[in-house]
Parts: sequence; C-alpha cells; structure tokens
Amino acid sequence: MSLSQSNQALDILVCEDNLGDVYIISNTLQESKIAYNLHHVTNGEAAMAYLQQQGDYQTVPRPDLILLDLNLPKKPGFEILETIKSNPKLKAIPVIILTSSKAEQDILKCYQLYASCFVTKPFDFEEFVNAIKKIENFWLNLVQLPPKFVPNGSS
Repeated sequence: MSLSQSNQALDILVCEDNLGDVYIISNTLQESKIAYNLHHVTNGEAAMAYLQQQGDYQTVPRPDLILLDLNLPKKPGFEILETIKSNPKLKAIPVIILTSSKAEQDILKCYQLYASCFVTKPFDFEEFVNAIKKIENFWLNLVQLPPKFVPNGSS
C-alpha cells in the first residue's frame, strides 16, 4: 500500500520501551512524504492487547507495519512475533525487528519466526536516524504493503 494505491494514512505500530528511541523514530518519520499514524506501546503485554484489540485498545486500527524491539518488558519480542505470525488475521503484517541485539541466534530465531527483516539499532545518533530513513524509504516508499483486511472473511 503506497500513497498511489490509497489515500489512507498508514498505521505504524512501534513496540519499544526506550522512549529516546521512540522520539528518534517519530521525529525522523515526521519528514516523510507518506501519510502515517504512529502508534506506540512500551511493553509486550500492551503490544499483544493492541494487536488483539483488547482492553484500552478495542478501537485501534490494525497496523500496516510493525517495528518490534526484542527486549520488551512483560513479554519478549520473540513471543509477540511468534503470536503475530501464527495468527491468520495478523500474519501478513510486515514485522521489522529493530533491536540492539547483534546475536546470530537472535537473528536466526527471528527469521525462523518469519520476521520481515532484522535491523540492529546503531548506538550513534546519526546512524540511527539514517537507519530509520532507510526503513522508511524501503517499507513506506518502495514496497507494497498487504491490504488491511485479509480476504475470505479472515480480517
């Protein structure tokens, strides 16, 4: 889904407990020419409630794209990824792992759980901003995201 395909703003869910990282992501994406709504949760339980539209999240939109940290409080990113990719209503949503981990076993496990990509967060501010711009350029400008609703009544 690009702007040429739809006039609707994209819904991006950021699952990140580091508010400094969320600030960088938000400020970097503000420069985007793509219309989007940024949604944010700070822990794994809130991420699951958001994705399952439970509790305080009953009226939230289904995300078009998810940025997922692996090291979240209350429920790790691996469990969230596994739940997303095993749920017919959610599994088509691209999930970008955006984490500080460089561990080969984490990279392998994420791809085995069908992550769309794995990006290690740079510690340098400018490199982090550049990484977010590259994510934006690829995922919001180049690729076609899946439709919000899965056919055959599985939405």
